[in-house]
Amino acid sequence: MQLFYNPRLDQSVSQFSFGPEESKHIVKVLRKTVGDELSITNGEGYLFTAEIIQADPKQCKAAIKDTQKKHRKMHWLHLAVAPTKTNDRFEWFLEKATEIGVNEITPVICERSERRSIKPERLERVMQSAMKQSLRTYLPKLNPAIPFSEFIAKQHEGLCFIAHCEEDEKLDLRRRVAPDKDVTVLIGPEGDFSRQEIDLAYENGFYPVSLGEHRLRTETAALVACTTVSLVNSR
Repeated sequence: MQLFYNPRLDQSVSQFSFGPEESKHIVKVLRKTVGDELSITNGEGYLFTAEIIQADPKQCKAAIKDTQKKHRKMHWLHLAVAPTKTNDRFEWFLEKATEIGVNEITPVICERSERRSIKPERLERVMQSAMKQSLRTYLPKLNPAIPFSEFIAKQHEGLCFIAHCEEDEKLDLRRRVAPDKDVTVLIGPEGDFSRQEIDLAYENGFYPVSLGEHRLRTETAALVACTTVSLVNSR
């Protein structure tokens, strides 16, 4: 099964056209023709089965034959992660977190952040590709980059954690997470959160957690957190 993405689809649509790039891929690369079926998601949980009615490499048209709604799991995982110095590593994190099942991602700019801007359009494409590759029907929400202090000041539902390298008393994340509970996890930059940021997080209801015995890169720590929450909710 190959999954396509079209955010404009909903239950009211009966026919639609693919854009030039996807049309060319469908007709020229995949060699699909009239009568062949395709699977499409709108990134909001819907899985559409469509039949090609016009196999034009410039404008491939299809008719919706079946619609299914895939329900989310009960929990919501929000990862707030400082962008890495190397953009490729942050894109790798987004790809893998999408495959594992993150729901929302916020890039947070910290005192020690070496990268203070992101390219949301490119990151969205990375996530869309990962969603299609992993056959998921929900596209994670990517928020604009935000300063750490502003993120902390917002209201966050559910369990809130901060993973850092200071010698504070911590419990393993897997012992803190509970099934079907919303979770927000803060992951800092390569130089870790500052002491002031850690204390500010504590003051705003974030609890310290450990992701294991060893020091991890930012993108690795974020994926460990994502995997831990996913495993707790897969039972």
